[in-house]
Amino acid sequence: MATVETTAGPVPADRITGTTLAHEHLAIDLRTPEDAAGTLAQEADIIDEMRDCRERFGLSLVVDLTCRGMGRDVEAVDRIARAAGIHAVVSTGYYYQKFHRPEVARLDVEALAADLVEEIETGCDGTRIRPGLLGEIGSHGETPTPAEERSLRASALAAVATGLSVATHAHLGNGGLGQFELLLSCGLAPHRISIGHQDLWRDAAQHRAIAEQGGYVAFDTFGKNSYRPDQERVTALLGFIEAGYAERALLSNDVSRDSYLRVNGGTGYSHVLDTTAATLRAAGVDQPTMELLFRRNLVRFLTGEQS
Repeated sequence: MATVETTAGPVPADRITGTTLAHEHLAIDLRTPEDAAGTLAQEADIIDEMRDCRERFGLSLVVDLTCRGMGRDVEAVDRIARAAGIHAVVSTGYYYQKFHRPEVARLDVEALAADLVEEIETGCDGTRIRPGLLGEIGSHGETPTPAEERSLRASALAAVATGLSVATHAHLGNGGLGQFELLLSCGLAPHRISIGHQDLWRDAAQHRAIAEQGGYVAFDTFGKNSYRPDQERVTALLGFIEAGYAERALLSNDVSRDSYLRVNGGTGYSHVLDTTAATLRAAGVDQPTMELLFRRNLVRFLTGEQS
C-alpha cells in the first residue's frame, strides 16, 4: 500500500481522507539584513490555525516546504502537527542561491545528491524525522544559476534514488518550464515534479506545457494579493481546469512569515480552504474536481501514483 512519509512516520495514503495544503511553512527563518521580519515562529498561533483548519475544513495533511538554509525546524513542525491533530510532511534540498549553504558551492552534483539521500534515509538535522519529498528547490530567474542548476540536478538524482517527488520554487513563477525540463533530463518522471508559484506567472502556455507532459502546476500563493490579486489567480486556475488539467493542479497559501497569520491581520492557512474554495464552488467547480484539487492530487504527487 502506498504511504506518505510524515513527521510521525509512514502513513497509508488511504488515511489521508481530509483536505490538504501542498505548500506551507510551519517554522521558517529567512531573515536577512534587508528583511529582519522574514521569520515564522509564533508556534502557539500556528497550532491554533492548524487546529481550526482541521475542525472547520477537515484539514488532514500539510506539506512544509522548508528545506536546508531556510531555518528548517522539523521538531517544531512535528510538535505543531501533533498538537493540531494533523499529518505533516517535511522536506529536504536547497532553496534559491541567496539561501544556499556552503556545500552547494563546494560539492559536485553527485556528492550533493548522495548527501540528500543520506538525510532522506536517516532523518533531518540529527532527528529520526525523515523528509517526505524534496523542496522547495529554488531558482530565481529565467534560467538557474550554475549553483541552482547543481541543486536542481542533485535533487532529481536523490528523488530517483529514493522514490520521492520534487517541488520547486520558481521565483515569482519565472523559469518554471526550464526547471521542469531540467528535472526531466535527469531521469525524474514528470508526475514526480511540481513547479512552484505558477499562479504568479501570467502565461498560461507555461502551465499547460508542464501539465501536458504530466507534471504538476502549483497555484500556491493564494491570499498574497500584493503579488497578484486572488481574482486573477482564480481566473487562471479556472482556465487551467476548463482546459482539462484539473488533475495537475496543487493548491496552497505559502504562509511564510508571522505577518501572514490571522492573528496578525493576515489571511492565514485557512484562506485557500475557505475563501478560495467557496469562490471555486460559486464558479461551478463540481465536488469531484474539488476533491482532486484539495486532496487527491497532493496524495498522488507524494506517493507517485499516476492516476
